[in-house]
Order: sequence, then structure tokens, then C-alpha cells
Amino acid sequence: MISLEEAVAAIRAGRVIVIPTDTVYGLACDPAAAAAVEALYELKARPPHLELNLLAAEAGQLAGLVEMGGEARALAARFWPGALAMVCPVGPRRLAIPRAGGSLMVRVPGHDLLRALLRRTGPVASTSANLHGEPAATTAAQAARLVGGRCAGVLDGGPGGGAASTIIDLTSRPFRVLREGPIPREALIPESEA
Repeated sequence: MISLEEAVAAIRAGRVIVIPTDTVYGLACDPAAAAAVEALYELKARPPHLELNLLAAEAGQLAGLVEMGGEARALAARFWPGALAMVCPVGPRRLAIPRAGGSLMVRVPGHDLLRALLRRTGPVASTSANLHGEPAATTAAQAARLVGGRCAGVLDGGPGGGAASTIIDLTSRPFRVLREGPIPREALIPESEA
């Protein structure tokens, strides 16, 4: 297990770490460091066509990285920090993610320790802490067993909620819920638009 200071240093040094979230544990790295992004893909054995998501301490950290229209801002105000991930068009500030395409999934997690990390590192590229196709870790001990020896360390933030976040795609009309998690579809898309 590593401290918050060690986690910040590892992200800034271009290393991959395990982070706690309000849902499941994740792998994280600097989204602007192409070598770190590649290391994360290799560590997880993640297929190259699957994109990573971006976690931020607050919506303001995403300025220029994604385009957030009125609907996205309204959803962010209502559900962030929390278990809602939004797929938004990529903004003018470019990172090493997405690898292809013009959209990026973003989220502000409801986890105080993680948000303290993100306030110091800026947004991180992330995916669940597991090997591709395996169940995600919900505790630091599980994450350490699954991938801990292959990364720069595990930041223990207590048990996660266990359910992966709800994902809504805001890049097309009508909006589509890609995965229903802790936030139900009805809370995101009014019946008249379903």
C-alpha cells in the first residue's frame, strides 16, 4: 500500500497505480503521458480498441478536454461527485486518450481520498483494477492480489460500492444509457425522450 504523497509522485512520474473510487478500484495514470497509457493497457491486457476514461476532482478540471453542453452540465450538477460517467465530445486540449475517435468518458467520483489525489495530479486516465474480462476489485486487498505487483502501488481508500458506474452517451440524439449502474436510467432520461 502507498500513501497519498507516494500516489501523487507515481502519477507525476508516469507510473500506473491502483486507486480507490466510490464504485470499484481502478488503475490510473497521467492521461497526457503516452508511455503511461500504454503501460496501463499492457498491465491490464486491455484490448487496444477499448478506450480509457477520465476521472477528475471537479467538472472544472475537464475544461477544454471535453465539450460539455447544457445537458451535460445539468447532469454534472445533479450527480457529480458520484457514480455517473458521461461520454462527451473531445475538446481542443488533447491527451494521449482517446486513442481514436472523438469522444471521451468522464466522471467526478464521490470518493474524498481520490478527489484529494486528483486535485493535486489533475485528471487521470483510468479503468477498473483487474485483468481484462475478470471481475473488478472492490477492496484494496483484492486489487493488490489482482494487479498490485504489476504497478507502482495501491492507494487504500476503503471498500468501494461494488457496482460499476452508470454510463450515458451524450454524443448522439437521443442520449443513450450504455450501462445502468447505481443511477437508474429513468433519473437521466425523461420518459418523453426514452
